[in-house]
Amino acid sequence: MPPVRTARQRAATNENDENTAPARLTRAKAAGTGPHDELSDGMVKKALATKKATNSAATAAAAKTKRAALADVGNVMKADAPTDKKKTISAKTALGPKSNNGIQKATRTNPTRPLVSKDAASKKSADLKRTSSQVNAVERATKKRVTEPEQMPKEDVDTEEIAAENVKPAIVTVTETTVTTKVEVQEPRVEVVEEPEVPDLDLEDLEDPLMVAEYAVEIFEYLHDLELSTMANPDYMTHQDHVDWSDRDILNDWLVQVHQRFQLLPETFYLAINIIDRFLSTKIVQLDKLQLVGITALFIASKYEEVISPHITNFSYMAKDYPDSEILAAERFVLQALNYNLSYPNPLNFLRRISKADNYDIQTRTLGKYLLEISMMDHRFLDFPPSQCAAAAMYMSRMILNRGEWDATLVHYSGYTEDELMPLFELLLDYCSGDIRHEAFDTKYASKKFLKASLVIRQWSERYLIKCRKMAALGSAK
Repeated sequence: MPPVRTARQRAATNENDENTAPARLTRAKAAGTGPHDELSDGMVKKALATKKATNSAATAAAAKTKRAALADVGNVMKADAPTDKKKTISAKTALGPKSNNGIQKATRTNPTRPLVSKDAASKKSADLKRTSSQVNAVERATKKRVTEPEQMPKEDVDTEEIAAENVKPAIVTVTETTVTTKVEVQEPRVEVVEEPEVPDLDLEDLEDPLMVAEYAVEIFEYLHDLELSTMANPDYMTHQDHVDWSDRDILNDWLVQVHQRFQLLPETFYLAINIIDRFLSTKIVQLDKLQLVGITALFIASKYEEVISPHITNFSYMAKDYPDSEILAAERFVLQALNYNLSYPNPLNFLRRISKADNYDIQTRTLGKYLLEISMMDHRFLDFPPSQCAAAAMYMSRMILNRGEWDATLVHYSGYTEDELMPLFELLLDYCSGDIRHEAFDTKYASKKFLKASLVIRQWSERYLIKCRKMAALGSAK
């Protein structure tokens, strides 16, 4: 809250008071214009005469009051600065003896300025005269420069040079116009291609707090960036002296059986396979320790993904050669090798995201789960990120069930076009049309629970290859 001003301070800022500081500044400005020098001198002398006429008692009271006002520095600063344009105009009118209407202005009887001596007043008047003379000299010099054009000295000038100088700007103007015209002609035409509109499928889940539809796009953008940092080395078997890819196939097929026995979540199995591949990418393992690595990876994944993880004695029972203490020691060693980084973007998250664009078709998603798990069993899929494997699984399952083309909506929510999925489609087709390499895995998806996905896809793959061979034979015959 601003401080309360006294009556004296309020009177000093009165806009209707002609004795305020803006009138003094305007008088100095008028004295500097030149023609009003005599008027300004008379005004100063008249003010001094008025001050002499005051009685001694009034002088003492005014001096007492002025001393209190002089002590207030803020009051002096406010009085020195012009505050309003309207006050300046009124002060200019007060300078003359008469206004425009011929009415005589009243003389000032109560000046608010402190009393000054004659020497100070005469010195101030001399300064004002000196300033006014300097301003008049500057104004006359400026007016002369503006009104009087400079006269060129008379010399012998060649008329041909003047003509050349007059023609030169015209040539430049013509050249600039020509260049501008060429640029306009050579400017290519930009054709605007309208992209198909993609519906926002997250709007229908705004009322479901479990779907976190407000952050779904940002979450999957983060998962796409994260999956590249959690991929294993696709050629890590080159520095393994005692293990090969067939041993990995046997280990993964055995983990499928353990996973089914404990009835664990599918996310636990995917994370366990990723832990094994990343660990083997950094450490060399003996063949007799490979099963210990597998059961330890499943034990770590169950702690990370499951609500209630099986006890360690259950894992040591499945791996009869390894006691609990050895599994716990292996757990610490594996976590240190991975720098305790278990933030693996699960491929099922991407599969569910694409299934949302597929209207949550249960048959398509079930076949897609089988095809997605193939990418975890076969080492040839280590070159591709989990999101691309999930998109290829949904692409092939839709092709098997004749669900239509891979449209713009599926491209948007999967992040991959049809051309980008063709290399993975060929690998899936080769796995499903060949011999059975993982018996426990193939038996798992041959049950009614999974709609006999392994049997359906294998039969379709054989028919598809036969059809492709016939078309290739007809093309070569033509």
